[in-house]
Amino acid sequence: MPLADHLRELRNRLVKSLIGVAVVCVATFVYYHPIINFLDRPLNSILHQCTTLQGHTAAGAGQHCAVLTLTGLLGPFSVILKVGLTLGIVLSAPIWLYQLWGFLAPGLYQKEKRYALGFMGAAVPLFIGGAVLAYVILPTTAKVLIDLTPDKITNIVPLDTYLDLLTRLVLVFGFSFEAPLILVMLNFTGVLTGKRLLSWWRWIIMGITVFAAIATPTTDPLTMLVLATPIALLFFVAIGVALLHDKRKARRAAAEETDPDKASDLDLTPEDLPEVEPVTTPPSLSDGDDGFDDAT
Repeated sequence: MPLADHLRELRNRLVKSLIGVAVVCVATFVYYHPIINFLDRPLNSILHQCTTLQGHTAAGAGQHCAVLTLTGLLGPFSVILKVGLTLGIVLSAPIWLYQLWGFLAPGLYQKEKRYALGFMGAAVPLFIGGAVLAYVILPTTAKVLIDLTPDKITNIVPLDTYLDLLTRLVLVFGFSFEAPLILVMLNFTGVLTGKRLLSWWRWIIMGITVFAAIATPTTDPLTMLVLATPIALLFFVAIGVALLHDKRKARRAAAEETDPDKASDLDLTPEDLPEVEPVTTPPSLSDGDDGFDDAT
């Protein structure tokens, strides 16, 4: 296709993707209250809602007060926009991913298409698994952080700040679960072998620990360990897949070498030319004699 047709195709794909995102955003605006109730459920499950009564709080002994709040008249509206746009992009991922695939697929070979679909099929469940894990551990993480609040102090948690923390946790856990898939991609493309990856396991564990300590939005060691442990397990699974792939590729290469129907390799290297024979000086010829017979 000419360049103008490619640009026109890209424009059409982008328009369809934006329409899909807009439709999902409108749906999230309509169901805003159930969505917010679902998102703040991990925090509300451990919050001790406190009410002031004659200067005293209603929290029991050993409990720390925390209240989920919104600030200002525009606070609820900004939260609606933030939640709607974020969920609109995330939930409409099947639409814009399909449009992206429709734009890129015609330029790929059949083998490349299989690899792309296989990695996409593995990437989506891994990201969802990381996001679910972040949602599940959020109550424990919040409890650890709220317990750091001094006694007789009420912790006021803005809803928009909490949603930012939840979003960062979901993104960090989701994309972190994609990291082992990169190793499998490098192995399938022939960049790294499974044995080499296995020899690096100590450095991999160290790198995962450092990454988890830096990437987690919270500062508690529990969240770091919860993030580092499944990533380490997934890395070893990826190394196992790489080793199996290397063995399969070695068996395939050995079968091709011993295949009786396979044509032999031809040596097309040109040979050296023989030495040039010297040309002798012809004898002197008499007049009218050219020195050649009729056949010559």
